[in-house]
Amino acid sequence: MNMDKLRNFLNYFTGAVLVLLLFCGNAVKGQDFQFSQYHESHLYLNPAFTGLGKMHRIAVNSRIQWPSLPRAFVTNAVSYDYNLDYLSSGFGLMITRDVAGSGNLGNTNASFLYSYRAALGDKLVLSTGLQFAYNFTGLNQNGLTLGDQLLDNRGVSFDSELANIQNIQFFDFSGGMLLYSQRLWGGFALHHLTQPEMSLIGDSNPLNMKISIHGGVRIPLYSGPKKLDNISSIAPSFVYKRQGINDQLDVGINWHYDPISAGLWYRGVPFNRTEPNESLYDRDALIFKFGLIFSDFQAGYSYDFTISEFGGASGGAHEISIIFDFEAQLKKRRKKEFIPCPTF
Repeated sequence: MNMDKLRNFLNYFTGAVLVLLLFCGNAVKGQDFQFSQYHESHLYLNPAFTGLGKMHRIAVNSRIQWPSLPRAFVTNAVSYDYNLDYLSSGFGLMITRDVAGSGNLGNTNASFLYSYRAALGDKLVLSTGLQFAYNFTGLNQNGLTLGDQLLDNRGVSFDSELANIQNIQFFDFSGGMLLYSQRLWGGFALHHLTQPEMSLIGDSNPLNMKISIHGGVRIPLYSGPKKLDNISSIAPSFVYKRQGINDQLDVGINWHYDPISAGLWYRGVPFNRTEPNESLYDRDALIFKFGLIFSDFQAGYSYDFTISEFGGASGGAHEISIIFDFEAQLKKRRKKEFIPCPTF
């Protein structure tokens, strides 16, 4: 089989799989997309991070997954949040767009986020956050190639189920909490608390609630008596997610020495077997990350190297992040009421 035939077959296959997933009803539950650089997509990780920047923070995240296959999965997110320090609050806006497969199965989500902070003594801060979202989900039927088109070699499908496919819109609600000091942070988030319906064909297929638990610590690599202008540090961190019957653990470490940042993460559940009595474990990828961090700007690139049985044929995943975090020049600066959340 030459490469053109292989690509055509994969294109038809992904389209057929999408339709199969749509028609499976309760057997298939929707799952959220993810960013490998979860530490650079704060608002998507937990609404309690809203407003924990200097004052204004703009973040752009972009991910392409399995680029070696036709119709790769593409995810983009843009967010802005504002630190209203004197009201102990943060406000944010976020828009995400996820497109998958030959049918361009797409989700567009627009969110408003709010957080409130409270000091627990001089060294701890508790932040709670809420997220109110409106979601649009749809499928481009013109991009699908179904079984009767393959058998009869025609350009139009007469599958009666296609008439049942419709675009959907729904409201969504999420919340989270975060506890942090100058070097430690830990928290959890509950997304899709209302478990909205995700079916495109009118049956019952609720989006499972997603539970995320995350934490980390920033450790300076020098603590001697001499004062240094620049001290390197490491930041081990993790995020554990569970949605329906699926769970995932990302754990790794980031090293930082101004302005360079580099990290290595592992994704998978190292103690879970893919099937009972099998030797294969639920492992997914090794993630390599490189970035530059300046006073008001940072940028990062990461690559997911697939280590599952899926192998390297997928092309892994590429991801970039860009963050502007700056404070407007005020005539009279207000005294900071809260310690800053430590950087990842």
